[in-house]
Amino acid sequence: MGKITKEQVLDVLRKVVDFEIGFDVVSLGLIYDIQIDDDNNVKVLMTLTTPACPLAGMILSDVEQAVRDIEGVKNVEVELTFDPPWTPERMDPKLRERFGI
Repeated sequence: MGKITKEQVLDVLRKVVDFEIGFDVVSLGLIYDIQIDDDNNVKVLMTLTTPACPLAGMILSDVEQAVRDIEGVKNVEVELTFDPPWTPERMDPKLRERFGI
């Protein structure tokens, strides 16, 4: 298996849905950074719409599992941050339009 790409990671993360809002973590702008080293270890830096998100544990677990399911990925680290805080401006423009933002 070759080098894992950010696009591969983003593709699987588009299937991870924040069920409270009903949209995926990529479209919501919750993924801040993806780093992949030469050994196909993946680190995802992400946030949530609010630090008090009741689904935080499930979303983080779903993100980790989705990345683990990519063939060739060795280790996965998901880091949660609230710096900078999430704002609706991070959302996909089409999604912002749908929400009237």
